[in-house]
Amino acid sequence: MRHRCNVPQLSKPADQRKALLRALTTELIRNGRIKTTKARARAVRSEAERMITLAKDGSLTARRQALGYIYDKQLVHALFDQAPTRYGDRNGGYTRILRTIPRRGDNAEMSIIELT
Repeated sequence: MRHRCNVPQLSKPADQRKALLRALTTELIRNGRIKTTKARARAVRSEAERMITLAKDGSLTARRQALGYIYDKQLVHALFDQAPTRYGDRNGGYTRILRTIPRRGDNAEMSIIELT
């Protein structure tokens, strides 16, 4: 029974789901925008916002938590350098999800998620 469990399952086992979200979050922070399915974009949004909030905090504990989640060490250092100036005046809402046309093969709802 998974009533009131708000974790998106994404039709994957827990280890594969965590690895997928880590990879998508890393690529979103690296490139600024990625194209993925709507369900994955909504799942990645919370993780990316969490990483940016950690970067705004800037403490050693927050840096270690981000290093444990994001795959690229240099990307974490760059994020911690840029986030306080870029997002310092905002309390959330660092990402935007834009709907695009459905995927050709299986008609899945596609979206572009980008950092604002």
